[in-house]
Amino acid sequence: MVPTFEDVQAAAARIAPHAVRTPLVEAPALNALTGARVFLKLETLQRTGSFKFRGACNRLAMIPQDARSNGVVAFSSGNHAQGVAAAAKVFGMPAVIVMPSDAPRPKMEGTRAYGATIVEYDRLRDDREAIAAAICAERQAVLVKPFDDAGIIAGQGTAGLEIAEDVTRFGVTLDEVLAPCSGGGLVSGVALALKGAGVRANVRSVEPENFDGMKRSLEAGHRVKAPGGALSIADALMAPTPGAIVFELAKDLLAPGLAVSDDELKQAMAFAARELKLLAEPGGAAALAALLAGKTDARGKIVALILSGGNADFAVNLQ
Repeated sequence: MVPTFEDVQAAAARIAPHAVRTPLVEAPALNALTGARVFLKLETLQRTGSFKFRGACNRLAMIPQDARSNGVVAFSSGNHAQGVAAAAKVFGMPAVIVMPSDAPRPKMEGTRAYGATIVEYDRLRDDREAIAAAICAERQAVLVKPFDDAGIIAGQGTAGLEIAEDVTRFGVTLDEVLAPCSGGGLVSGVALALKGAGVRANVRSVEPENFDGMKRSLEAGHRVKAPGGALSIADALMAPTPGAIVFELAKDLLAPGLAVSDDELKQAMAFAARELKLLAEPGGAAALAALLAGKTDARGKIVALILSGGNADFAVNLQ
């Protein structure tokens, strides 16, 4: 089922008691550097340090009370894992998370801290979806997908509702919104919310080079798989193909996508820490990387960037 604007509004009501309403702040340093007027949506300040809590909280809230005792299962490299684990704790549900053994240490530690059980797998050899399906069958648990689920997409879209409300308070009209993209739940949900709220900005996905399935799919007009290859520093943005439900929205709502290199991601992380006094993980800094690298012509425009997560092992990522 493809979510609607009304689903995003319903999600906002469901998660309001639990999620953080993150700020939208103007960035004078970026204004001066780019010739644009730049606003940052700080999902790094969201519960669990990532926007993923929004979708997880909405999806778990939709599970009927009599189906909650068997718990939930998810597969994730970290941010969705923490989002599901934290939401499960909120609703008193057991959670099992299938995570790659090379997931960033802070993400694994965070997931365990919320009380979830972690099942590790080899990212290059094992099928995480098959592992999760087997656990679901054994426990009669609910599978909570990372992006290709109407409830997840609607939950992520609540960030877009907040952006629309805040730009009205600033008295500005957005020209572009850039959002990190893996499977596409965030960028498609935000685009859905902005359109429903009457914001006519171009919404663009930003992905790592060679993992830019959304960019390639938008160009082709149908879902295609990115080539992949050497793992990106952006561990959270390596889904090779956008979700099926996601793309039903994206093909009509998104402007052409953008791709950034690992070096550009590192430069964006360093800029965020040095100049903006913000900590962003590689995937979370993707929209900023695209702006700094000139992937979109921002001069004279009003642009919003989503800093989607801050759960990084900075000693490793900034080497």
